[in-house]
Amino acid sequence: MLMGVAERKERHKEDLKREILDAAKSLFTEKGLEATSIRAIAEKIEYSPATIYLYYKDKNEIVHALHSEGFKLLVSYFNVLNHITHPFERLKGMGRAYIQFAVQNPDTYMLIFNMDEPLQHVANCFEEWNEGDRAFDILLKTVKDCQNHGYFSGFVPEQISFVIWSTMHGLCTLRTTGHLGHVAVARSGNQSLDALMASTFETFVTVLEKLKN
Repeated sequence: MLMGVAERKERHKEDLKREILDAAKSLFTEKGLEATSIRAIAEKIEYSPATIYLYYKDKNEIVHALHSEGFKLLVSYFNVLNHITHPFERLKGMGRAYIQFAVQNPDTYMLIFNMDEPLQHVANCFEEWNEGDRAFDILLKTVKDCQNHGYFSGFVPEQISFVIWSTMHGLCTLRTTGHLGHVAVARSGNQSLDALMASTFETFVTVLEKLKN
């Protein structure tokens, strides 16, 4: 079936927005937010700056769109675990999914978690950050469900959730920035980077598992 004029226009619009976001993410990661101009983004996709302004009023909106998209993608990694009924098993699955997200999407991970400038723009320019809150709320709910099964008793759920997230974030940041690779070579003999990542994660899981009555 042939696509109508309206459908072709909508497809072109969505494809162009995708090009803009991909170009911006690449430039933000390579050069930083402040060093990346709307003109630079336009030049990368071979359009005029005026074209970009048809879809985004300024660079802040582009940053926010990339953050929203990144967190939606992270949540989609978590959502495939909804069928796991035991909360601690689901929590372990979330940890593996978080690692998978970081390894498979290093530029996105860097942008939404490790680049200070984009984070500041999102915090200063937008009061609501639903996608980012949603990702943490999934972790928090899972931790609360674990507490109902005897895990983490005596801990404030928000605090243990931050401990879990910060540990996973540290591990994934070491991986995406290349530092874990240096450790794998210098300290772990012939152990592969993936094996070191997995063994470190399993050690952390063992620590968490011991926090059960």
